[in-house]
Amino acid sequence: MNSPVLEKPEATGGCGSGSCGCSSAAIDMTPAATTVPEVRINGRRLHIGPGEDLETVRERAWGEVLRQEAVRQGLLTDDAGELAPTLSAEQQQVIEDMLDAAVQTPEPTAEACQRYYDAHKPRFTHGQQAQLRHILFAVTPGVPVQKLAERAEAALLELTHKDAPADRFAQLAAELSNCPSGAQGGDLGWVGPQDCAPELAQFLFMQEGGVARGLQPRLVHSRFGLHIVDVLDQRPGELAAFDQVQGRIAGELTLQSRATALRQYMLLLVGQARVEGIDLEGADTPLVQ
Repeated sequence: MNSPVLEKPEATGGCGSGSCGCSSAAIDMTPAATTVPEVRINGRRLHIGPGEDLETVRERAWGEVLRQEAVRQGLLTDDAGELAPTLSAEQQQVIEDMLDAAVQTPEPTAEACQRYYDAHKPRFTHGQQAQLRHILFAVTPGVPVQKLAERAEAALLELTHKDAPADRFAQLAAELSNCPSGAQGGDLGWVGPQDCAPELAQFLFMQEGGVARGLQPRLVHSRFGLHIVDVLDQRPGELAAFDQVQGRIAGELTLQSRATALRQYMLLLVGQARVEGIDLEGADTPLVQ
């Protein structure tokens, strides 16, 4: 089955399935080129290549903040010159070791792991499936999103009306859906979390208590557009025992704690630095994503 619900990263078609035959052009998600003319960290200017996107420059700025902290601690020698140097592999390792020493993350307790397990049971359930049909309103370049959303909302409202004919969903799918499944009344068959775009997998399978059968009362947003979703049937799957996933949970909690501690440490360094030409205060360092 070829459908935009299926997540295939190599897709170039507008609906995201890659082989569905959709003629819509995919949205260009390439970061826009930066317009920042100059960035300095404590007076040290960053090299910005032509056409580099803002996130690349931001990552380099984070790296320079860390390099200067390593110099301050006597872990690296400072290179003379106005331009910030490019970090070598050895220098990057020194910085990683500095971060490991600065950010200590305690092992999560068994009680913390149990609480996480109890609060996120859908994540540890395997074999879930849902039988679906949908109508896709694809967001593509040049499409007025507000008008598209209004049309999708109008179609959903029509389908929720008590007098809507039983075959109206299939008719609207054939008329309006930007997915090839529209020719089959929007039918997608049985799908699991691994078959879906992340946004649909989250909606269908990761909610506590699951998603109700039937026509969903609101539009579901995904990277491909707006979906009217009708859940025809479900297979609940099987919840893994706590002792089977405790190690995985402990690893995830450790990573979360480390990410929080790293971010706090990085923002502390930024607060002590003179940063010119770019905003780092509210940004995520690549070290904590």
